Formats: sequence, C-alpha cells, structure tokens
Amino acid sequence: MTVNAYILIQAEVGTAVDVARAAREITEIVSAEVAMGPYDVIARAGAADMDRLGGIVVNAVGNISGVERTLLCPIVNL
Repeated sequence: MTVNAYILIQAEVGTAVDVARAAREITEIVSAEVAMGPYDVIARAGAADMDRLGGIVVNAVGNISGVERTLLCPIVNL
C-alpha cells in the first residue's frame, strides 16, 4: 500500500521555480508545480508509509535551498 500526499511549500521570494525543479529530483515526488497563493510550490508524493513520507518532507524537501516552510496533506480516498 502506498500513502500519497500533497506537500505545500512556502519558498523564499524568487526561488519557487528552483524549489519545484529540485523537488522533482526526489524519487518519491511525482510532481511539483509552482502555484500562486499562500504556498509557492505544490508537490505530490507517494511513499510506503507515513513515517517514510514524513521523512521525505523533513529530510529531503525541507533541505532544498529556498524552502521556508512545508505542510504535509495526506490524501484520503474513500
């Protein structure tokens, strides 16, 4: 079973495109798009479980240059 989630990313001014490109390089990131609004990049990711997904956000996405804040939104399919 795979856990899927959106990762909402706030980036430093002028870095959203670079943040999205770097996020796309992470294996578990399916897509990363620059957006307008309170978040600058919206990424979609999938991992084996919530622990792994959390690790991706903290250790991979959180370490991208320009990332200020992230919000993990697990996808619930009913």
